[in-house]
Amino acid sequence: MAFVSASACFLIIYMVLSEIFCVSFSHAINTCPSGYPEKGVAVDKEDIDKMQFPVNLEFLEAEYFLWATYGHGLDVVAPKLAMGGPPPIGARKANLDPLTKNIITEFANQEVGHLRALNSTVGVFPRPLLDLSAKNFEKLFDEAFRHKLIPPFDPYRDSLSYMLSCYVIPYVGLVGYVGTNPNINGYETKRLLAGLLGVESGQDAVIRMYLYERATQFVFPYKHTVAHFTSRMSELRNKLAKCGNKDEGIFVPPQLGAENRTISNVLSADFNSLSYKRTPSEILRIVYNSGDEHLPGGFYPNGANGKIAREFLKQPH
Repeated sequence: MAFVSASACFLIIYMVLSEIFCVSFSHAINTCPSGYPEKGVAVDKEDIDKMQFPVNLEFLEAEYFLWATYGHGLDVVAPKLAMGGPPPIGARKANLDPLTKNIITEFANQEVGHLRALNSTVGVFPRPLLDLSAKNFEKLFDEAFRHKLIPPFDPYRDSLSYMLSCYVIPYVGLVGYVGTNPNINGYETKRLLAGLLGVESGQDAVIRMYLYERATQFVFPYKHTVAHFTSRMSELRNKLAKCGNKDEGIFVPPQLGAENRTISNVLSADFNSLSYKRTPSEILRIVYNSGDEHLPGGFYPNGANGKIAREFLKQPH
């Protein structure tokens, strides 16, 4: 019996696998094209500032979700993405039940991917200083209810409190991406925006459905229902943004429901059931909790980063 050396066996296996790979790769090229246009610009230079602006919100989401589920943030999970920016103020691990923890763990890791995708396509700037303290959320919810909640609202207290606090966050990114979309030129930048928008919309839908299922439940230890909390927060965001109704709670009057036939409002949308849109100015007025894009505060005590946000800080107010 003839024996084949080990090196000869490896060579034969390598040749067979290479042939299979080449056939599969050739088949993939023919059946799975990129879908990108043959002509055009991948990333238009005018897209960069516009797509860097939402990096501020992605940092906010990443840190808030990471800290809540892991008890640490980007400085441990993906330190290079933070680019030396200051660590957030007051962030800590939340008291989450297993279901909520699984949701937030997934969201947290998705946000790391978002930052990586933005960095590889348009680049990111250093993480801005973020205020994720219970005190900051306390102030936000007090303003929404127009009186001081007793005891102070603490988003880290329990799962429902945390998900109510999350109601404040992904939706702002969602409407921001919708507003940015018409102004993007590059095909690769458009792909990036669409991919980010899809997942942000999904996160918002999960949060809203979570709250909708508990709509009539009282939020411990207050005498307000979950539905009332969402309505008050949406009213506050509309007031801060100063551009009409673009934010709605999980229940609405019939004239705001889908085709004027529903009062349930699992997804917030306009007359044609299309997502609302917001400009950078509107978004900054909301996340600064000041109603003024020139006046930092809220989640960004020193202001947001990037050319667009910094230009507003240079202007008088």
